[in-house]
Amino acid sequence: MDKDVSAGSATTSTLGHLALGLTLLAFGVGTTGVVDNVTAADAAALATWVGGVALFIVGLLEYRAGDAGSGTAFAGLGAFWFTWGTGVGDGASAEAAGLFMLVWALLALTLTAASSGAGLFTQGVYGLLTVALVLVGIASLAENSGLAKAGGWVAAVAGLAAWYGATAALAKWPTFSGRAAGRGVTATG
Repeated sequence: MDKDVSAGSATTSTLGHLALGLTLLAFGVGTTGVVDNVTAADAAALATWVGGVALFIVGLLEYRAGDAGSGTAFAGLGAFWFTWGTGVGDGASAEAAGLFMLVWALLALTLTAASSGAGLFTQGVYGLLTVALVLVGIASLAENSGLAKAGGWVAAVAGLAAWYGATAALAKWPTFSGRAAGRGVTATG
């Protein structure tokens, strides 16, 4: 497993990054409004089951494999996406929705700081997720659709980065480390 993708096991961490990537991409595209009649709320089922349940299970598997970093990331993000996906449309105030995003941005910030040795894709995805959650949270508090769209674009880019990193691990495509993923490269270098 290439350190630019994850420090966990190849199978579970790759699945985790695919699930995170697809969920972020759907949420981001919905938030931007770039596709007619598609909103972030339309990503709720994907967020609940793929981003929530699947990521949480992957997190538990990572813990079991002894990777506390990936376990924390995937289980924590699974809890976030499950909560978001099941709560969409509950009629919460814009302020409550904004606070929800900002509180979870703290988890994303923690994951960004903790992933400094995990590689470019992992740290980049968590960093972009942090920025996206902060932008969407502030946009909700300020009722600013332009800021929400900017957050959606950042989330979509984070989703594409997570998808590419996981796909590179499976397909042995090149990563920004100058090496192809999955070709005898260990999590430590």
